[in-house]
Amino acid sequence: MENMEYGPSVEDASAVRDWLRERATFGHFIAGRFTRPGEVFATTDPATGEELARVTQGSERDVAKAVRAARRAQRGWGMMPGHDRARFLYAIARTIQKRERFLAVLETLDNGKPIRESRDADIPLVVRHFYHHAGWAELAESEFPGHAALGVCGQIIPWNFPLLMLAWKVAPALAAGNTVVLKPAEYTPLTALAFAEICAHVGLPAGVVNIVTGDGATGAALVRAPVDKIAFTGSTGVGREIARAVAGTAKRLTLELGGKSPFVVMEDADLDAAVEGVVDSIWFNQGEVCCAGSRILVAESVAPRFEALLRARMEKLRPGPPLDKSTDIGAIVHPVQKQRILDLLDQAVAAGAELIGGQVGQGCRVAPGYLRNIAPSNPGMVQEIFGPIATLSTFRTPDEAADLANNTRYGLAASVWSESAANATDTAARIRAGVVWINCANVFDAAAPFGGIRDSGYGREGGREGMLDYLAVPAPPAPRDPAPPDIAAAVEDAAAMKGIDRTVKLYIGGAQKRPDGGASYAAQDELIPLGGRKDIRNAVEAAQAGLAKWQALGGHGRAQVLYFLAENLAQRRSEFAGFASPAEVDAAIRRCFFYAGFADKYDGATVAARPGHLTHIRPEPHGVMGLICPGRASLAGFVSLVLPAIAMGNAVVAIPSQERPMAALTLAQVLACSDLPAGVVNIVTGPRDDLGRALAGHDGVSAVWHAGQGAEGLAELQRAAAETLIPVWCPDRQDWTAPEAQGREFMRRASRAKTIWLPYGALPAGTGSAAY
Repeated sequence: MENMEYGPSVEDASAVRDWLRERATFGHFIAGRFTRPGEVFATTDPATGEELARVTQGSERDVAKAVRAARRAQRGWGMMPGHDRARFLYAIARTIQKRERFLAVLETLDNGKPIRESRDADIPLVVRHFYHHAGWAELAESEFPGHAALGVCGQIIPWNFPLLMLAWKVAPALAAGNTVVLKPAEYTPLTALAFAEICAHVGLPAGVVNIVTGDGATGAALVRAPVDKIAFTGSTGVGREIARAVAGTAKRLTLELGGKSPFVVMEDADLDAAVEGVVDSIWFNQGEVCCAGSRILVAESVAPRFEALLRARMEKLRPGPPLDKSTDIGAIVHPVQKQRILDLLDQAVAAGAELIGGQVGQGCRVAPGYLRNIAPSNPGMVQEIFGPIATLSTFRTPDEAADLANNTRYGLAASVWSESAANATDTAARIRAGVVWINCANVFDAAAPFGGIRDSGYGREGGREGMLDYLAVPAPPAPRDPAPPDIAAAVEDAAAMKGIDRTVKLYIGGAQKRPDGGASYAAQDELIPLGGRKDIRNAVEAAQAGLAKWQALGGHGRAQVLYFLAENLAQRRSEFAGFASPAEVDAAIRRCFFYAGFADKYDGATVAARPGHLTHIRPEPHGVMGLICPGRASLAGFVSLVLPAIAMGNAVVAIPSQERPMAALTLAQVLACSDLPAGVVNIVTGPRDDLGRALAGHDGVSAVWHAGQGAEGLAELQRAAAETLIPVWCPDRQDWTAPEAQGREFMRRASRAKTIWLPYGALPAGTGSAAY
């Protein structure tokens, strides 16, 4: 006791090392048992370089075998009563609890994170996810009526939270009745293999969970395999490759990708608390966190004091052996990742930034640090470092703070610090991200959906929204939408038309516009404006300009406009004679009333997540949506897509039926006199596939719906959307005049969940730990 320094307090790893020695080399876990090891590679302790075990490199054949096992098991698992599935998930949760110390040590050895984080954060949250989804399995029939499992899900997880990412994906998939083939990260497969033993221990039916280990080639084989969904967490670049690979298939896709999340400190913030928030945000898990607050933005007036507090706190963080309970900063997962961090730091410093801290240690170690005096275009500010290094810059006004926070291609998370509720909530509302923490950081719960926008991916994990991403709503049988006719051939027949007595134009920005190319094509005995890429660009710009006014109306104001649209549509129904059947006009009027009724009733929810927080799930509009409308039922199909999108506060660029566009162009005249702000609905006619690709590839479009089922151009559209990383939804074949062509699923697809965490009251006694 000569000083106040911490003494060593190393967690006993003997049980884990005995387990590893006993097994030594692992095969895959397929159809309820471990296979014989094949070609193997080593997994090592990043803190020491010690080899822990050898695991099998998965081949295309291994993946195919696992998918077949999952397919055989899915019918029985999917038809099993929800109560029985719940009992299995409950058994998994209880067994993980009974082995939590073993799993925490194994995770730390394999990943390099401090044992305190594995023990107090990761494993308790793993347990929470299986308990939570046991509840969803029990309630699925009543809470998700009419929904069915997707089938076999391929899941690919990263190395930063190996067992937790497994739980995030496996638990909802099993609760929904799916079976899974999971590929853990090449660097950190061991807790997934230990989880396989738990599945066997609880008697989970063979084939329900299959685990195939390997590198990126194994993951690529899983993406190519005949599965019904791919769920991926990892880098933006790989996510984009996966989106390209599944284009043109019927596979569902959710992507949770990278981030460059803002950490906004307002001038009225509690600076001491905000500094602790930085520790929890960027220096947690060595900064190997996709939602880490890696861009610290501080009000200029308090920046000197904040930086002084930050440097003092950073210097007190304790790097050390990950198994030591006193260690704050463990080891980077692999030498390759360490070198990537150092390369980015070199680029940032070369571009003018000043590095504070960030010393390079022996082995896989990088000390916590931050980059100051950094320009917005500096590589350290733009690229995801994925290590314990933040950036520090200042702002002068709340408006500038919001602009800087949104100055990124990513949109995963954000953290806002202010003692003013008005400042905090206003800034949180203006930041474009899937999760916003107010006066807290890196808070998670199984009840709170997590996911991003833009280059941070799409889809949600956790809560009701996460369950819905593993469920489908079977559609009633309906005719397949035919491929549109060839426009060039139609133009050749234009000379044969007689009696042309009206001029129809595109509808852009609330006005009728001639197409930029000045050309037309023949359809429905009219010359239809032939829109092109420039017209799509003009329509997207008009939609962006109309968004603010439309969203400012609120749900009630938008409902009034939709009711007025129904009134005008009913008054002018005769104008649609020859372009749409009376049944379609009636359906269009009903859609107006339905979505007017829903405009102020598709509510968010405050969920029962962690104590001491209000966790609000808010449905927010995407922004500008591209809609490729069906060829059949040209009026009913058009309004069935447009109305839910605008009811949720989006603006749309709609491509109507290529061969029957007159109903939509006639509707434009009704829209113009129905108090709809200019730019909320834009209509561009022409070649469906070409215009669809232009929409999907436009950086200003945030989501695309494609109702032309089976169209050859769908795959090309999805490949274009893969470059911009926007979701593409293909509504199932519909009878567009039937009641099934409207409903909550359309509203859900017209919005994305934004999770807002706000501290609320004092923590009840005994609830302060991560396990609560």
